[in-house]
Amino acid sequence: MNEDQELHVVIGASGGTGRALVRELHARGRRVRAVNRSGRADVPPGVEIAAGDARDANQMRQVCRGAVVVYNSVNPPFPEWLEAFPAAVDGVLAGAESSEARMVFADDTWMYGRTTGLMTEDLPYRPVSTKGVLCAWLAERVLAAHESGRVRTVIGRATELYGPAVESLLGSNIFSPAARGGLALWPGELDQPLTPMFIDDFAHGLAELGEREEALGGVWHLPTPEPTTARHLLDLATNRGHQRMHVLRIREPAVRALGVVWPVAREGAEMLYQFRQPHAIDSGKYRAAFGPGQLTPYEQGIERTLAWYRTTPKRRIIALGR
Repeated sequence: MNEDQELHVVIGASGGTGRALVRELHARGRRVRAVNRSGRADVPPGVEIAAGDARDANQMRQVCRGAVVVYNSVNPPFPEWLEAFPAAVDGVLAGAESSEARMVFADDTWMYGRTTGLMTEDLPYRPVSTKGVLCAWLAERVLAAHESGRVRTVIGRATELYGPAVESLLGSNIFSPAARGGLALWPGELDQPLTPMFIDDFAHGLAELGEREEALGGVWHLPTPEPTTARHLLDLATNRGHQRMHVLRIREPAVRALGVVWPVAREGAEMLYQFRQPHAIDSGKYRAAFGPGQLTPYEQGIERTLAWYRTTPKRRIIALGR
């Protein structure tokens, strides 16, 4: 890769979002540095790999040296969120500041709390969970860095993500049994509107925000296909998985009881209210500014996700988001 090219640094390059961002930026012909704690990752040819802990500001200053855009796709395991996430956000901000780089923050919608319709960027923050409160605080911290002139930042948001290597409720709980056979547990309503986002579409939108000066200082809901429902997604996964998958809908008390043996339930039970209400975003602001974005049809996204699960060993999943 040409050393004279502008450098894009992806922090958290081992997670689903980070991996997809590295692929997206490489496909755009950008010079990419993939950063994770181990300094080891399966990346496309020409991508540089560096070791760095996002919680360590000095390490972030080193790995972000020379960057024009820094992408924060860090997603600590749920048990570490309260301690690790604020430190990681501060560390990445310090790295971006040292290089005078733009910083793109991969975010979710948990700060909005209970909703009755499509979520828009101007919704007030009314979190109803501890993790939602933390998400609201982190978002405000990222935007405050921009408003103070310290770091030019932008936030890209998605609802529930799915796709290869994504640690989410849809991932481990739906696609694994669809690909291998078994029982899928759905802790919510089957017919409420949902706008899950395929991970490559999320990466495309984040990369676009990183290259748009006019996006800086704002929050953007990244485009998804038209709303669907859990029932439709489960049907698609069952039909395309060609396995005997059984779906059991469970309610909150059962989810909490399952927390003894199911890490997602134990760590994410407080977030499952989202799947008992409309969980869909309005991305009209993004589309009006930057065009339709990249929209992978649910059928295609599910096929690609199932292919990944068929060839990947089972993993212990303990996260719901990025």
